[in-house]
Amino acid sequence: MVTPSSPAARLATRLSFLVAGFGVASWAPLVPFAKARLGIDDGAMGMMLLCLGLGSVLTMSATGALAARFGSRPIVILGGLGVAVFLPFLAVAGTPLALGSALFAFGAALGSLDVAINVHAVDVERAAQRPLMSGFHALYSIGGFAGATSMTLMLSAGLAPLAGVLVNAALMLAAMALAAPRLVRAKGDPEGARFAVPRGAVVLLSLLAGATFLAEGAMLDWSALLITKAGLVAVAQGGIGYMLFSIAMTAGRFAGDRTVAKLGDRAVLRWGGLVAVAGFAVLLTVPVAWLALAGFVLIGLGASNIVPVLFRLAGTQTAMPSAQAISVLSTIGYAGILIGPAGIGGLARTTGLHGAFWLLAILFALTPILAGRVTDRPA
Repeated sequence: MVTPSSPAARLATRLSFLVAGFGVASWAPLVPFAKARLGIDDGAMGMMLLCLGLGSVLTMSATGALAARFGSRPIVILGGLGVAVFLPFLAVAGTPLALGSALFAFGAALGSLDVAINVHAVDVERAAQRPLMSGFHALYSIGGFAGATSMTLMLSAGLAPLAGVLVNAALMLAAMALAAPRLVRAKGDPEGARFAVPRGAVVLLSLLAGATFLAEGAMLDWSALLITKAGLVAVAQGGIGYMLFSIAMTAGRFAGDRTVAKLGDRAVLRWGGLVAVAGFAVLLTVPVAWLALAGFVLIGLGASNIVPVLFRLAGTQTAMPSAQAISVLSTIGYAGILIGPAGIGGLARTTGLHGAFWLLAILFALTPILAGRVTDRPA
């Protein structure tokens, strides 16, 4: 039997994070194609993305209880398979109803996978008795980079969107086949898996997690439209922004544990937030294409270790049980990444995408502002 402390469990956790990032990023370059295929505006596209968020949050609310009863392993497996199976439908849906339904199903699979892999990761990290969360989230970033890059390259080479997603879906199925027998067969923690209303320090930690994940979701769902509408790149290369963001975030997370050990949680939150805000300013104000795209690099570097630090702080605060706090942080954070971008579409109707992205910069500024308060506790 696979134990949480075994190398096999760590490999399975990394593969599962990889699949989650790869699957959601494979959708990012398809957004302009889906919008053009349906002939809808930014606001209507935002409503489509809301379907993805609704599917995710509805399954998130049930994932904790299911993980407590059956363990995180079956949910990780079903979620990973669902992401791979539903992805091709996003490339062929020809009506708003069809796309909304496909996004709802895709989001449901993604939401259950995202929460379940974090529950699994917490068990594995505790058994190892050393920091692993930054490394696990780095694999999510690698998946994001690989998914966006592969789809962008295939689309740029003239491959049809359906053919591209079928290739990526096959790769995800292979990864899940490798991970499934190595996942821990455990019932999990009933307290940590069940959703609870945040209190004490967890309120601020959840606020920062939601803001950070919301910005990441905007990078995924709207960055391609932002830079193509601004004339910075052609439509077929729209995924390059998220690709750069993912590369920078991956590099930052691989160095995350060493960075935190040297600088401390407070400095990482403070300087990471400031670097991300600077990245938004560069992206939204610099007219030269290659310089503006460098803003994605700054945003990725700045945001890279914020979420892992927030997870660690949630696990060491004393306002509520640590497992319960981690479950709350996961749910609210991923709700931000999946529901928030739909609000960006609605806001874009009145302010434009540039105005909506400035709001993201303001939200990111909360991290350096509140860094002292959230780290003014044992961590």
